[in-house]
Amino acid sequence: MSSETSSLGINKNDKNDKNDKKELRKELRWQRSEHFMDASWLHLLECKEFDGVTHVASYISYGVEPQTRDINDALRAQGRTVLVPRLLDDNDLEWVIWNGEAEPTGSSFTDLNLIGAVIVPALRIDRDGNRLGQGGGSYDRALPQLSAWKVALVHHGELTSETLPHESHDQPVNAAATPDLVVRFN
Repeated sequence: MSSETSSLGINKNDKNDKNDKKELRKELRWQRSEHFMDASWLHLLECKEFDGVTHVASYISYGVEPQTRDINDALRAQGRTVLVPRLLDDNDLEWVIWNGEAEPTGSSFTDLNLIGAVIVPALRIDRDGNRLGQGGGSYDRALPQLSAWKVALVHHGELTSETLPHESHDQPVNAAATPDLVVRFN
């Protein structure tokens, strides 16, 4: 039996293989580091899904991740509450009100029903909204707790028409945003 491989290096005969995801993450991290360009995702805030939203969960970007400083600052300037994740010892996330500092501090925010939109990091997003993250599963455990609109930020070229490897516990997003556009998934 021959094995067919996609342009992303995914074995098409076994797309749910954890080793495929691990190798793909390694390759995508390398690609991102080689092609990183600083950009802004402020256009995301013009989306209708942000209308009337008072609490937005976001993240504090680092390294070559899509940067969130300008989005987070703009949300706060609009009078919205920005929540950022704090990683717990068991690799779960809790949300903390962001005060503009580099690290999330303060007590855990527990009224998750107030969160109307969630901005999440991703290495790659496919046409069905499957998100390939860093591999810890923290967001896949946190996202089902939120009934909010979920959008992942990716750089140019990190939105793919090929189906990414995914498992039953992986949480798809409602949309993906590049520096130029927002793509919504059904």
